[in-house]
Amino acid sequence: MSDIRHELSERLAGDPLRIGTRASPLARAQTHQAVEHLAQIVPGLLVEIVDIETSADRWTGDLSLLGGKGNFTKEIDRALVHGRIDLAVHSMKDVPGDVPLPEGTEFAAYLPRGDVHDVVLSRDGRCLPDLPQGAKVGTSSVRRRAQLSLRRPDLRVERIRGGIDTRIKKLDSGDYDAILLARTGLQRIGLDDRITEVLPTTWADGDTLAIVPAVGAAVIGMQARTADEPVMRLLKEIDDSDTARYVTAERTMLRMLQGHCNSPIAGHAHTASDGRLSLFGMVFNEDGSRWARSREWGPADDPASLGERVAGDLLRKGARRLITATRK
Repeated sequence: MSDIRHELSERLAGDPLRIGTRASPLARAQTHQAVEHLAQIVPGLLVEIVDIETSADRWTGDLSLLGGKGNFTKEIDRALVHGRIDLAVHSMKDVPGDVPLPEGTEFAAYLPRGDVHDVVLSRDGRCLPDLPQGAKVGTSSVRRRAQLSLRRPDLRVERIRGGIDTRIKKLDSGDYDAILLARTGLQRIGLDDRITEVLPTTWADGDTLAIVPAVGAAVIGMQARTADEPVMRLLKEIDDSDTARYVTAERTMLRMLQGHCNSPIAGHAHTASDGRLSLFGMVFNEDGSRWARSREWGPADDPASLGERVAGDLLRKGARRLITATRK
């Protein structure tokens, strides 16, 4: 540890470690979590949090019309590549699977995964099965929309954009009867008391309304320049190995499926009771009426192969047709 502190001190030469992040309250809360982990390795570490407004943050319309999830990261990537920041903090579910990372950068650390469940917030305390026919439900996720439409095709599922606080205000004002959000995001900014219902993550042939998580759900990733050895070594010290395996399995699957930003793709990896790695993947069409699913297990030390096997199985089951039929 003393070597890392010494190398980092020489590298920074008295300047703060500059950490780039989106400017939303959730992004800043995630960045503060990252800072806490870094401070455990280098107590008293001087940091500067650099807020970067992204194209996706400025855009209020359909994200697919702007070019997809890459607009959550491209300005931050540019700042990292050009040396305006020393590392970047990202929510991994917002990092696209079909856009390569900028050359000379990589994710060197993942913080321990949070709660991957999606949740319902409703105005009158009703859970999803109890919402009246035609109720208006807000979500910005095509993945959630497809799974919700499969179980409750009678609901009016409409796009909602903005930060968590903005979405809750729209719910409270009567614009929506319910909204769907990620539980971990609400927990990170202290709004989990607004949760009406926690949805299961296991999709099965029954009446249970489950929502399989997004690839990279509830994971905070830290990206740096590979040539910046002191920063890379620091990040390696806080990397959570279990989370790294989950992200590798899920993102390998996503990359092989070649889904675009509007593809309803879900994937969740976890450690099974026997110590093996399990990966459950699903691909839907837009309204959830057609889907393909796969679940495989594999050794914990080879998550990439597991992701490849699940992707291959999904492709054999028609995932490519579902993806290409979905509008970009």
